[in-house]
Amino acid sequence: MKPITNSEYEIAVCGGGFAGISAALAAARLGKKVILFEKQYMLGGLGTAGLVTIYLPLCDGYGHQVSFGIAEELLKLSVTYGAEALYPGNWLDGQGSRTENDSRYMVQYNAQLFAILAEKLLMENGVDILYGSYVVGAETEDKKIKSLYVENKSGRTKYIINSAVDATGDCDIAKFAGAPTETLKRGNVLAAWYYYSGENGYRLQQLGASDNPERAENSPKPLVARRFTGLDGKEISEMVCLSHQTVLQDWLKKREKNQNAAIATLASIPQIRMTRRLIGEYELSHTEEHTFFADSIGMVSNWKKRGPVYEVPFGTLYNKSVKNLIVAGRCTSVSETLWDVMRVIPCCAVTGEAAGTAAAMTDDFSALKITELQEVLQKNGVVLHENDLRK
Repeated sequence: MKPITNSEYEIAVCGGGFAGISAALAAARLGKKVILFEKQYMLGGLGTAGLVTIYLPLCDGYGHQVSFGIAEELLKLSVTYGAEALYPGNWLDGQGSRTENDSRYMVQYNAQLFAILAEKLLMENGVDILYGSYVVGAETEDKKIKSLYVENKSGRTKYIINSAVDATGDCDIAKFAGAPTETLKRGNVLAAWYYYSGENGYRLQQLGASDNPERAENSPKPLVARRFTGLDGKEISEMVCLSHQTVLQDWLKKREKNQNAAIATLASIPQIRMTRRLIGEYELSHTEEHTFFADSIGMVSNWKKRGPVYEVPFGTLYNKSVKNLIVAGRCTSVSETLWDVMRVIPCCAVTGEAAGTAAAMTDDFSALKITELQEVLQKNGVVLHENDLRK
């Protein structure tokens, strides 16, 4: 089938999770014509459709906020009509202290409300959102993506673009374009998070916590012995079926104690954390906490423990083999150990904002002057270096 050629866009953001939302918003605010392709029919990715509704910390756990800009804006957006849990009054309302004994800057939010509010925010800023749309291929020439092939209810369409942001979570665009990638070696554990209502109200049930090799002795027993790559259609379908059966078994146990217990919300996408990432111009390691990087595009903390702060080098977001492709979120070039830190919402928003801003400035990321990018990010409230937190 010959694809339809659609109108040109300056920037295509592929994936509508928190990384994609941040990238599209940043680029649109700089006056660019932006289209966002999202395969689901709601924004937010794992943070909404996947029911992983915990906006992990923007702070280092010792009273210092480290992630700013759109990362903070989206956290505040998520609690526009209140939080489900973990409301950080010491951060948002200035009530109480911010020591290592106090709440970190994080919230639990309502998935459906956030998805609607994020959609509204993007549309108000001129982003074209195309739901139910899979990017299935890329056409490259002279080390640049010239067009993307997208499939949805209309069939296959060819979109001519200037630059692309890969926020797919699976680094699909990088793979299509021939950029080097790496897959997760250990695989993903089964997760089966769901919401239920009962005598204590509406609650999030977290079955199958995230895999944490650093604290293996304290980690809960996996729901099943099997692990999942998240990159095979048959395997993903089997994973989803296992997740559904796990939810059913857990709910039946709850129902024995409370006949009014009900499954309120089931995840509509697989709860896969990590699959494939870019091999960038630089690979950030978990050992590089508190390390200064001259090309930092923002900072993130470690959600697993208090203390570590990572400056994120711009080199983790691109590979010069595809000049106009930049990645964000869990596609970022990091070591396998750090991957589980970088995949979460604040990190996705930080890298997404940087990626979208850079895409609005150039179609050759290897030639972009980092100081010019940093100047724009700082103007928009991003703090780049840990030393700047104490000034």
